[in-house]
Amino acid sequence: MKNLSTVLDYHNRTKHHSHRYAASLGYMDWETQPNPFRSYRDAQNIPLVFSHIDPPYHLLFEPNALPQAPTCLESLSHLLRYSLGLAAVKQQGTSSWALRCNASSGNLHPTECYVIAPPTSGLSDSYTLSHYAPKAHALEVLHTFDTPIEGMGEEGYLIVLSSVIWREAWKYGERCWRYCQLDAGHAQEALRLSAKSLGWNSTLLSVDTSILAKVCGLDQFDRFHPDERESADMMLWISPKEAPNSLILPSTPNLTSVANTLSPDHHPWPILAVIDEATQGTYISDSMMDTKRITPNPSRGSAEIFLKRRSAQAMDGSSITKEQFVQLLNACDDLHDTPDVHFVLFVHRVIGMQPGLYLLVRNSDEILALSESINPAYDWIEQDVLSNRLFLLRTGDYRGASKMISCNQDIAKDSAFSMGMLCRFSTTLEEQGSPAYKHLYHECGALGQMLYCEATTMGLSATGIGCFLDDEMHQLLGITNERYQSLYHFTIGRAIVDTRLATLEPYAHLHPFV
Repeated sequence: MKNLSTVLDYHNRTKHHSHRYAASLGYMDWETQPNPFRSYRDAQNIPLVFSHIDPPYHLLFEPNALPQAPTCLESLSHLLRYSLGLAAVKQQGTSSWALRCNASSGNLHPTECYVIAPPTSGLSDSYTLSHYAPKAHALEVLHTFDTPIEGMGEEGYLIVLSSVIWREAWKYGERCWRYCQLDAGHAQEALRLSAKSLGWNSTLLSVDTSILAKVCGLDQFDRFHPDERESADMMLWISPKEAPNSLILPSTPNLTSVANTLSPDHHPWPILAVIDEATQGTYISDSMMDTKRITPNPSRGSAEIFLKRRSAQAMDGSSITKEQFVQLLNACDDLHDTPDVHFVLFVHRVIGMQPGLYLLVRNSDEILALSESINPAYDWIEQDVLSNRLFLLRTGDYRGASKMISCNQDIAKDSAFSMGMLCRFSTTLEEQGSPAYKHLYHECGALGQMLYCEATTMGLSATGIGCFLDDEMHQLLGITNERYQSLYHFTIGRAIVDTRLATLEPYAHLHPFV
């Protein structure tokens, strides 16, 4: 219960309010801006190939429509490039910066990726631990294991995601821990979709985060700057085969490779270490949704979709169709392991739908609990779409409300619609413990990544919104306790393209024709 108390204290402490935002510097200290790329000195560097596997995106959701790629270095390269690799380079004047396939708050990319691979031609004859370096599209081999990893076999990969919390703290202060977890969820879903393009499965494993830290060497603190240590988030099994029934992960002996320093100086935020420690442990949940996404219409290649995903900076105020709206929301039904997240929708410009406030109950088991928690004065008019799980709460113009709640950002009102991800909160924490707080954000981030990609298939744009007024959103819904909490906001429409920016190829620094 002590850890749950810490979680609730942090959650309430880092809420934004109209009269007070969560603690941060309040300005950009450009002299200490973190390097977005982690590297390890003295690690063996294995360059990865640039594959051109590009199955149509819609076939990723058609069972058995794609052949299973072999487990080899080329397939692993494809998996990583189209999930966590560079998507483009933007340039304005003499300044340039990289974009990646996985979305990230402020493009700061706290998420790091470690790969535990079986014997693989071109990598090693033994099991290895490597760090993925997206700028070089390479594996940095950190350790070669003397013996096989028990239970792993030789036809799959273990992927560990971790967070360099400082990268987000530099800009967002105390609220940044939330954004690190959202980013981990975006990366998790990016990996799942990239795996699907290979005909592979992706499974979240229930492993204690302390074990993940030991196997990746993240608990060897002398290898990291003390303000830039990494926090283990999750482990995924990615393979054409089902996840192993039993897995015994070894502790990695002391490594000689040392992580690069990302900033010359750091501002302390002591609460971040407190919340991070409180949420370590094993996340275990058997709760799954019985939902099915409808196979989308024929679309462009999946690799093109992954590379063209962008966060819009502004929307043009145009409309989308009801069919597009339904397809976007239905796409999220492919994520069966996100049962704790529902969508509160501010519908502004959807042809064929009344403007107003809507609720998509993504897990039908929660309808009664939601109806008890949300203002009973709302209308709850059932809509004949999305298996009758969409309800019109109230008609009206909610553009002003969505803008105000989204920290007064125009992008929330100028889109076709925006949303808040309303999560089953206190009950989930009571049932599953403090690690569930991390996982709730992971669920939201994964849904956000899916919405990004689905919008891209339609020529639409999206933006995740981490800055919102938490309790003002709850007050709008009439929520008076912590049974449900809004943890992530999102907006979808048509972007205004900034013509001042040039878009360059992502890996031109390695090969001019990639």
